[in-house]
Formats: sequence, C-alpha cells, structure tokens
Amino acid sequence: MFGLGGQEILLILLIVLLLFGPKKIPELARGLGKGIQEFKKAQNNLTEEFNKAVEDEPKRAEEPKKAPDQEHKA
Repeated sequence: MFGLGGQEILLILLIVLLLFGPKKIPELARGLGKGIQEFKKAQNNLTEEFNKAVEDEPKRAEEPKKAPDQEHKA
C-alpha cells in the first residue's frame, strides 16, 4: 500500500489519534467517505456525458447541412 510497511501505517494512525482524539476520528472518516462517494458520482456523470457526446457525433455528421437563409433585397 503506497510503499508503506506495517510500522509506518501504525505510526501514522497513532499520530492521527493523538492529533484529533478518539471522538473526532469517526467524524473524519465519515466525511472522507462522503467525499470519495461524491467524487465517484461526479466521475461517473462525466464519463456518461463524454460517452453520450461521442455517440451523438456520428449522428451529427450524417445530417445534411442546411444553407443559410438568403436575405431578401429590396
């Protein structure tokens, strides 16, 4: 996991525990989980929009182009 061994991870968790305290850690984890969930949702929406645009592009190429309306001269 990111080139970290068991001792390094344990040390990081201990430092986080000392900095934030045992009551704040579940709150932080919950916020991190919601953030990751929102990121994944946005990523999926972006992928869907991209795929939709790619699928619509061949349809636009097949449509005949209309000539611009000619202005009536007086």
